[in-house]
Amino acid sequence: MNSWAILSIIFVSLILLPNLSIIVQFFTESNDNWAHIKEHMLSTYITNSLILILFVGLFTALIGSSLAWLISAYDFPLRGFFQWGLILPLAIPPYIGAYTYHGILNYTGVIQTTLRNQFDVTVNQQYFNIMNMPGAIFIFVMFLFPYVFTITKAFLARQSTSLIENARILGSSSWRIYFKIVIPITRASIVAGVSLVILEVLNDYGVVKYYGIQTFTTAIFQTWFGFGDLNSAIKLSGTLMLIILGLLILERVLRGRKRFSFTTTKVKLLQPIKLKGRKKWLAFSYCMGIFLIAFIIPFVQLVQWSFLTYEQFFSVELFSVIGNTVFVAFVAATIITIMAIVISNFSRLNRGLTAKLFPKVTILGYSIPGAVIAVGIVTLFIGIDKLIYGWGWVSSYVLSTSVVMLIFAYIVRYLAVAYNSVESGFDRVGTNFTEASRMLGNSITQSFFKVDLKLIRGAIFGGFILAFIDILKELPLTLILRPFNFETLATNAFTYATNEMIHEAAVPSILIIVISAVAIYFFHYVLERE
Repeated sequence: MNSWAILSIIFVSLILLPNLSIIVQFFTESNDNWAHIKEHMLSTYITNSLILILFVGLFTALIGSSLAWLISAYDFPLRGFFQWGLILPLAIPPYIGAYTYHGILNYTGVIQTTLRNQFDVTVNQQYFNIMNMPGAIFIFVMFLFPYVFTITKAFLARQSTSLIENARILGSSSWRIYFKIVIPITRASIVAGVSLVILEVLNDYGVVKYYGIQTFTTAIFQTWFGFGDLNSAIKLSGTLMLIILGLLILERVLRGRKRFSFTTTKVKLLQPIKLKGRKKWLAFSYCMGIFLIAFIIPFVQLVQWSFLTYEQFFSVELFSVIGNTVFVAFVAATIITIMAIVISNFSRLNRGLTAKLFPKVTILGYSIPGAVIAVGIVTLFIGIDKLIYGWGWVSSYVLSTSVVMLIFAYIVRYLAVAYNSVESGFDRVGTNFTEASRMLGNSITQSFFKVDLKLIRGAIFGGFILAFIDILKELPLTLILRPFNFETLATNAFTYATNEMIHEAAVPSILIIVISAVAIYFFHYVLERE
């Protein structure tokens, strides 16, 4: 067994441990709190969670796929900008979008203030109340649709134009082509994007907490920190894991076995048609409208608020928070990227059952909400602390109160993000160059550093950036697992917002958005150069 195999087994075991700890303790004896939750509250958690994922999934599928179709099939003003600009809403975490839009729409917000002061119009508050289920659905849709947009656009860019051209020759309208041809051939891509959206919704704590909606994530927080009942929190986590497992199985069924591939080697890829007249401006208005609502309006509002508390930019506390954020994100993203390289390289060079199972394990963490992972990791680290304390190695619990636990949680949660990028890089280069290097007498490790590493640098860098962005925005894991007095930009913004200090929350929010937006643009640039 070579070093790549040994390291892969160690890394995969580390990913599995927190999840196994939840599964084991899920079947332990329940207490009175769990009986009360199961009888009176569990149905509410399930209902609210299902309503959210149903409507958010539907609307993100419609918006994301329609934007991808417009960008791929037609040419209109600012199309080149919208290709990457419509990814920018991902730079705004939904919880930041949630409190920003509440601030815009509430009684003292810019809209109602303008109506009262400029037009002497007082409106009914219920029409501007966004802190409810429809409001939460709006927030999730606006800031998560880029998942569907990006994946579907990437598929359409590689799709042959023959089906669409034939439909046009037969007289089909653009709407008919979209519903009859585009949606069926991109079904797998749309479902994949919606799956990511659903996982993000189930992982969310900031939006549902701020808007007062009871879901599994808020229930886990309340049970654990409100009642001090870790046992019931574990049972809630286990229940949510079962629901997610059912959703993942449903996702595979929805994808089905249908495949759309080229039937000839002479493939003419989809080329955009130049729109004219009213259609040109309709396409532009649709894309610009979504871009304004999902990025420009909340960002401009945050900038305006930041001017009211600009002295924060120069505070020692903020620099400390920035340092904490960059430190944990950089360390975790680096470890994640190294682990992704090791597991991916082992899996591609081996054909056994183990090599096939390892990639499945890496995506396990991303398919489980952060609050659930946090429960498993706390259980695991407390157990380790008890063990080493019993051996007399330490005088107190050290691991379960350190930043090590938080970084480990990030690794478990986001390994799949970097792994998918690295794996796609290996898929592009294949194994021919590696095999040639092995025939020249180089070992697997020597071949990797001399040959493979140079060929997949872009994919490795892309995986690092994506992991870094996700960690930068992560809230539930950080809130639960951070050491005492350890703040990141995400927790800092959320704490201010929940304390109704909206203006103060603007500065850390802007920093998150700017760093994420720059990273997204840079990642898009790397992909274009690949």
